[in-house]
Amino acid sequence: MESENREYPTTSQTDGNLIGYIRKSLDANKYATKKTIAQGLLDVALLTANASQLKYVLQVGEKHEFYALMLTLISISIVLQVVQAILCVVLGASLSLNNEDDHNSAEKANNVILCLNIVLMADNILISSFEMKESNVT
Repeated sequence: MESENREYPTTSQTDGNLIGYIRKSLDANKYATKKTIAQGLLDVALLTANASQLKYVLQVGEKHEFYALMLTLISISIVLQVVQAILCVVLGASLSLNNEDDHNSAEKANNVILCLNIVLMADNILISSFEMKESNVT
C-alpha cells in the first residue's frame, strides 16, 4: 500500500473485526486555513503585548532607564505590524493565485511580508532584552 492511500478503521466490533475503513489524506486547504488563523491569533497577541508595553513605558515616563529606546522600538514594532497586516489584506484581496498574471506580484508581496516579519522578530527580541519591571525604575 502507498503511504497516501492508507486505510484506517473507523469502528470495530468487540471481537476485533473491522467494520469500516476511511481514507486519510492531507487536505491542503484545511491546513492552510488553520495555519493562517493561528498566525493571525499570534499577530494579535504580539500587537496586544506591544500595546501593553507601550502603555507601561508611557506611564513610567522618563524615569524608565531606557525610555527613549523602548518608546522607539515599541513604536517601530507596532507600525511594522500594521504595515504587515495591510500587505496581507492587499495580498489576499487583490491577488489571485489562480490567475497566472498575479503570480509575480504575489511572490514579491509575500517576500516583502517575510522580510517585515524577520525585522519585526528582531525588533521584539530587542524589546524583550530590556526588562520592563518596576525594579528598574527608581
